[in-house]
Amino acid sequence: MPSTQRLRQQQGADPTSPTAAAARRRRLRADQARQLADLLRQQVLGGAFPDGALPHEATLCADYRASRNTVRQALDLLRAEGLVERVPGVGTVVVAEKYPHALNRLQGLAETLHEHGRVSNEVRTVGPVVAPACVAERLGVPDGNEVLYVERLRRLGGLPLSLDLTYIPLDIGVRLLGADLENTDIFRLLEELTGQPLGTAEITLEAVNADAHSAAVLQAPRGAAVLMLERLTHLSDGRPVDLEFIRFRGDRITMRGLLHRSL
Repeated sequence: MPSTQRLRQQQGADPTSPTAAAARRRRLRADQARQLADLLRQQVLGGAFPDGALPHEATLCADYRASRNTVRQALDLLRAEGLVERVPGVGTVVVAEKYPHALNRLQGLAETLHEHGRVSNEVRTVGPVVAPACVAERLGVPDGNEVLYVERLRRLGGLPLSLDLTYIPLDIGVRLLGADLENTDIFRLLEELTGQPLGTAEITLEAVNADAHSAAVLQAPRGAAVLMLERLTHLSDGRPVDLEFIRFRGDRITMRGLLHRSL
């Protein structure tokens, strides 16, 4: 048996058959739809449609040299993300806004989003806890020591935006117990209490699935993807002072930064 025929049998289909050709066309259209969705998403988030309406499908077909099926599939992807919706008699309109969170500046959430409205904090838990070993190591406190644990639900314009879990060395944290945690960023309070500015922060950003508790608090679908930001913040003298695990609703926040290349 010729080697090419054996390969086709192993692959389970003849790549020259009409069925295989149709599958390739579907894959190609899906790739093109994803590429178009990426371009349209960037424009939606960048405010390229100030009236809230995307161009008609025929215009998108002409502008991007795409078929109508590809355009509709791309719009379906954005609709599944909750960014746009189809309105009869109007067309496709923007129905959600994502807020930009800078990754190249060390700021609290209220400082970062002050142009978009007031950030409010619901303090769900606050008090001393025995530091887990990994937390003690990151904060540079002895094993078995207590730290201040703070859990806050943060809202912008009344909508849940993030769930913040924060650990602070107790010698500093105890002074936060009487502070206005509902209306003030912890960053600002730390600088006031220590008399030092914050210096640097180590961050890790990844996508995780929301557990049942987080989803309920954030009013997000269970299992929905959330952006998890782990951040260890230091005072200007280098002391680690704030370890945070922040779950952002991925449909309401977008991370942005300016990076410089150095070799």
